[in-house]
Amino acid sequence: MRVMVTGGAGFIGSALVRYLVLERGYEVLNVDALTYAGNLDSLRAVDGRANYRFLHANICDRPSMERAVAEFGPDRIMHLAAESHVDRSITGAADFIATNIMGTFTLLETARAHWSELDEAAKAAFRFLHVSTDEVYGSLGREGVFTEHTPYDPSSPYSASKASSDHLAKAWQRTYGLPVVVSNCSNNYGPYHFPEKLIPLTILNALAGERLPVYGKGENVRDWLYVEDHACALDLIIERGRPGETYNVGGRNERCNVDVVRAICSVLDQIAPANRPREELIEFVADRPGHDARYAVDASKLENELGWRAQEDFNSGIEKTVRWYLDNDWWWRPLRERYSGERLGLPKTAAKD
Repeated sequence: MRVMVTGGAGFIGSALVRYLVLERGYEVLNVDALTYAGNLDSLRAVDGRANYRFLHANICDRPSMERAVAEFGPDRIMHLAAESHVDRSITGAADFIATNIMGTFTLLETARAHWSELDEAAKAAFRFLHVSTDEVYGSLGREGVFTEHTPYDPSSPYSASKASSDHLAKAWQRTYGLPVVVSNCSNNYGPYHFPEKLIPLTILNALAGERLPVYGKGENVRDWLYVEDHACALDLIIERGRPGETYNVGGRNERCNVDVVRAICSVLDQIAPANRPREELIEFVADRPGHDARYAVDASKLENELGWRAQEDFNSGIEKTVRWYLDNDWWWRPLRERYSGERLGLPKTAAKD
């Protein structure tokens, strides 16, 4: 099995590459532009393996994508490359439009040209997985969950760009017959997570005894999915999912943001005690614009149709994550030195507070 993964040096992408190379034994071509969140150190476990290769390239560069596909000859393409941070999209939307929309278009066209030249057996077996987010669905109230039939209602430049790319992927399946499957996941967490996101930011700030910023009152709710569970789900979706279908991936672990921060503080206080409870470091800051109130993902279709189950609940997953950061400062310390931990995408008035 030959699998091309885009964005494989990112957080979710690197977890997927490690799984495909080490657990599945597939031949993997990892294509990544190595923007700020791409980190080849996250792939140290597979570096040098005979069934792994890396290509430094941008998915918007069509000649590079065409050469990569022609030379590698993938049986599957798993498309994860994306600008992914909501805060950054608020202050710099252009990169999100270019990568998430035009990059996806470029990759779909490249995949379509490759697929159309395959023999009938290879054409029937080929799959293109477009990996997306639950944020395309917008915001929920106190009740209800996102299903695969929930209308799209994106709130941020990031989620709008991902919604656009989802529509492109589905259109290429319906118009051209390209065997595309789409997945929409909830918030991921786990090892190798770039330290601007809530969970790694909280862990590293708490370790350093620095303030723990929480937007608004910390009441925004997210469904948390351990990244290695997500990697397994993606492999299952591209192998057994039906072309043209969407599969939601969620951990069934709803938590409001302030409770996530408190849980991290509790774990750290148990395994690496400080001179005072770390919960005292929590500081509520001005909310970000367009901050969705609640996400909750119904993964029943994935569970019932394909037989997937998350292996980690939030308590076990967050302890694993905290312990990983304690044991692997070789990975995060260089990032921390060039990224100070400030919250991004805040209104100018809030940034001064």
